[in-house]
Amino acid sequence: MAGQGLPLHVATLLTGLLECLGFAGILFGWPSLVFVFKNEDYFKDLCGQDAGPIGNATGQADCKAQDERFSLIFTLGSFMNNFMTFPTGYIFDRFKTTVARLIAIFFYTTATLIIAFTSAGSAVLLFLAMPMLTIGGILFLITNLQIGNLFGQHRSTIITLYNGAFDSSSAVFLIIKLLYEKGISLRASFIFLSVCSTWHVARTFLLMPRGHIPYPLPPNYSYGLCSGNGTTKEEKETAEHENRELQSKEVLSAKEETPGKGQKQEPRSFWSYALSRRFAWHLVWLSVIQLWHYLFIGTLNSLLTNMAGGDMARVSTYTNAFAFTQFGVLCAPWNGLLMDRLKQKYQKEARKTGSSTLAVALCSTVPSLALTSLLCLGFALCASVPVLPLQYLTFILQVISRSFLYGSNAAFLTIAFPSEHFGKLFGLVMALSAVVSLLQFPIFTLIKGPLQNDPFYVNVMFMLAILLTFVHPFLVYRECHSWKETPCAIA
Repeated sequence: MAGQGLPLHVATLLTGLLECLGFAGILFGWPSLVFVFKNEDYFKDLCGQDAGPIGNATGQADCKAQDERFSLIFTLGSFMNNFMTFPTGYIFDRFKTTVARLIAIFFYTTATLIIAFTSAGSAVLLFLAMPMLTIGGILFLITNLQIGNLFGQHRSTIITLYNGAFDSSSAVFLIIKLLYEKGISLRASFIFLSVCSTWHVARTFLLMPRGHIPYPLPPNYSYGLCSGNGTTKEEKETAEHENRELQSKEVLSAKEETPGKGQKQEPRSFWSYALSRRFAWHLVWLSVIQLWHYLFIGTLNSLLTNMAGGDMARVSTYTNAFAFTQFGVLCAPWNGLLMDRLKQKYQKEARKTGSSTLAVALCSTVPSLALTSLLCLGFALCASVPVLPLQYLTFILQVISRSFLYGSNAAFLTIAFPSEHFGKLFGLVMALSAVVSLLQFPIFTLIKGPLQNDPFYVNVMFMLAILLTFVHPFLVYRECHSWKETPCAIA
C-alpha cells in the first residue's frame, strides 16, 4: 500500500484540485461573465427609456432593468448552489461517489451547452443554465472533499484546500472574458468546457472510489485504478468499527452538550444534530457572511459602473482585477494548517490533562471561525467606502474571507458532527443558508430604488449582522473551556 497507494493518493488529490479549480465554483466569476453578456446585448431590449445617460465606446450603458435581470439570475444560481446541496448531499450519502459524480457531469455538461448556444434573443435560458451549472459544481466539490480522509492528520488542510480551489475556479470566467476580448467567441469557450466532461468521466472511473472513502482508513484500502470493486466487505466492516470508535471519542451527541449524565454512547439520529444549538449558531454564522459575499458579487458590475462614472474601460480593468484576486486556493490551506496545528497542540495538552478528544478537535476550530468573521468585517468596511482605488483592498479581503468561510464551514462540520451524517448536514446548512441568500435580490432592488444607489444604510446593517457572527466562535470556545474544567462530564 505504501509504495502503490501514495502515488495514487497524490494523483487523486492533484486531479481533484484541478477539477475544483477549473470547473466547480465558476459561478463566483459572475461579474466577468456579465461584462461579456452586456457586450452581447443580453437583456438589452429591457432597457428602452430606462437606460441611463452613461455611455461609452463599448456601447454599454447604465440600465437598471438589465442590471436587475442579471442580479436575479445570480440570485437564483447562488440559491441553487447552496439549496440543492442538501438533496445532492443525500444522494452522495445514499448512492455514493460514482452515481453522484455522473449526475454532476450531466448537469454541468447540459448547462455549458445551453450557455454555448444562447444569444441575446434566447438570454432567458440563462435562468435554466446557471442553476444547473452550480448544481453540477457543488456535487464535484462534495465528492472531492472526502479525499481529505486519505491524508490522516492533514485532513483539515486538504478540505480547506479543496474549498479554496472551488472559490478560485471563478477565474475561469475571467479567462473567458479575456479570450472574448481577443476574438474568441463565448460559444467556443463553453463548447470547450462541455468537451472537458470526458475528463470528468475518466476521473470518475479511474481515480475515484465507487463508494465512500472511509475515515480512518482501514488496512490495505484500495480504490480507483487499484480496485475496480472498491473496498472489500471485510475492509468496510473494519472501517465502520474504527469509525464508531472515533465518533465515540470525538463526537458529542445532542444530549451530551449539557454536562450531566453523559456516559451513554448511543448512536444519534441526523435530526438530533440538525436541531442542536451548535448547528443553529453555525447556520447563523454561515448565512450572514455568505449573504454579504453574494450581495457584493452579484452587484459588483453595477457598483463599479457607478463608482467609475460610467467609464467602462475602468470597469473592465477593475473587473479583471477582481477576477485575478479570486485565486483563493493560495489562501485557504493556511486556514486548514492553522486548524491541524492547533489540533495537534491541544492533543498533547489533552494527553496530560485527560481532556476530551472532542474538546481538542473543537478548540482547534475557534480561531478559524473568529478570524473568518474578522476578515469579513474588514471586507465590509472597505466595500462601504465609495473610493474606487480602495476596492483593490476590498477584493483581496473578499477572497481571503470567502476562502476561510467555506473551508471553515466544511472542516467544522467534519469535526463537530459524525462523518456518517456529513453529506446531509453539509447539504442542510448550505440549503438553509441559501434561503437566507434570497434576500440579496430585494436588497439590491432597495439600493437601486428607494435608496437611489446609496448603499450606506445597507452596509451599516450588514456590519452589525457580521458582529453577531462572533457569537458562534465564542460559544464553541466556552464549550471547550467548560470541558477542560470538567473533563469527566464528557463520555
